[in-house]
Amino acid sequence: MSRPVRRVPAAALCALALTACVSGVHGTPGGAEGVHDPYFPKAGNGGYDVTHYALTLSYDPGSHHLTGNAVITARATQDLSAFDLDLKGLHVDEVTVAGKRARFNRTGQELTVRPRDDLHRGKTFRTEVRYAGSPETITDPDGSKEGWLRTADGALALGQPVGSMAWFPGDHQPADKASYDIAVTVPRGLQVVSNGELRSESTARGRTTFRWRTAEPMASFVATVAIGRYDITRTTIAGHLPEYTAVDPARRRASEQVLAKIPEITRWGERTFGPYPFSSTGAVVDRADDLGYAALETQNRPVFPGAPDTGTLVHELAHEWYGDSVTPKSWQDVWLSEGFATYAEWLWQEDHGGRTAQATFDALYDHGERTYADLWSFPPAEPSDAAHLFEDPVYQRGAMVLHKIRQKVGEDTFRAIVRGWAADHRHGVADTADFTAYVEKKAPDKNFDAIWSEWLYGEGRPDRP
Repeated sequence: MSRPVRRVPAAALCALALTACVSGVHGTPGGAEGVHDPYFPKAGNGGYDVTHYALTLSYDPGSHHLTGNAVITARATQDLSAFDLDLKGLHVDEVTVAGKRARFNRTGQELTVRPRDDLHRGKTFRTEVRYAGSPETITDPDGSKEGWLRTADGALALGQPVGSMAWFPGDHQPADKASYDIAVTVPRGLQVVSNGELRSESTARGRTTFRWRTAEPMASFVATVAIGRYDITRTTIAGHLPEYTAVDPARRRASEQVLAKIPEITRWGERTFGPYPFSSTGAVVDRADDLGYAALETQNRPVFPGAPDTGTLVHELAHEWYGDSVTPKSWQDVWLSEGFATYAEWLWQEDHGGRTAQATFDALYDHGERTYADLWSFPPAEPSDAAHLFEDPVYQRGAMVLHKIRQKVGEDTFRAIVRGWAADHRHGVADTADFTAYVEKKAPDKNFDAIWSEWLYGEGRPDRP
């Protein structure tokens, strides 16, 4: 992205709900509602791991009506007689588990499902949810907007950090990644762009269905659907990597020179960070005003609400390695995504005749508060609250942590760390402790205590050695 609550124990809540609403359900409810993320405590759910989402959607921009059918394949990680899905707004018509109708109830963003038969630990099961309604735009604690966003001729579905629950039910936490099939039907003349690859396009009775597939694991916050009228460009990078780019015609002229750099930036990224981690790339440029951010790193093709500049494009494409492939385990670890993408901008400038990363670091250290008034207000690894999760200390100071590591270990070892981190955690999740341990392992003769204590976790501006 280019941007403590007291809770009743989950088991107690589930038990109360079962007693009040359902008779004849046996076993331990399990399936915690929320995974105790320090910034979004109710996001995500416990008791299962999703492996695949099959989403079948139909949307009419004129009436702003969405009809959805979600088939969620998951594996139980504990015995379950109930579990939760995240879904904000929308009306749920029916839920089935393993082909049998299940009872359910709604409390806030929680859809609590009670299967007819208990689910045993290790069992793979399918949950199907039929739902409909007018999907919501969500305003985040920092004032930015996500969820389902209406545009001049369609809609954008964006999910960072928790907006995906506005358009499909699921386990909306960064750590639970899955493959996706997304089919969207819209009035004829409109187009649909999503993650992965376009598998088919068919028109019948005045409506067109677009079917997209994402085979590589994807966190729900980087899932997207873009609906509208677009100029589509299809090409191949380096003879093997498909590029699919969709641009609103009103943004084409302002975007075309920057978007033409996607192949160059991708090849540079492969030289710098290692092999590109996905089966396609590209971008979506739309008309969506007042979102509060300049871009979002949706997997395979980042979304830009307006025409991007080169630095923003570099930042978002770098997220394909750091953020989309190597995904933060929780929102507290988001600096591992944003700090890397910001440092990619520094490296791009350095490699293309611009200011060196050292010069950028020095300018931030000496005068950064003039540009980023909150630069030293909290450490990158401990954002003060959800409203500051995407603030400059996470981005700029996060990049400064990486530069301090580079200074400490030298050029060759630093490049090996950057590439190795992306390779060893490819399509996985990681937290800050994983990263610091990885760095220490790769440079066992160096002491990183001062970097961790002063730059990563320290309050205020560290002393310059």
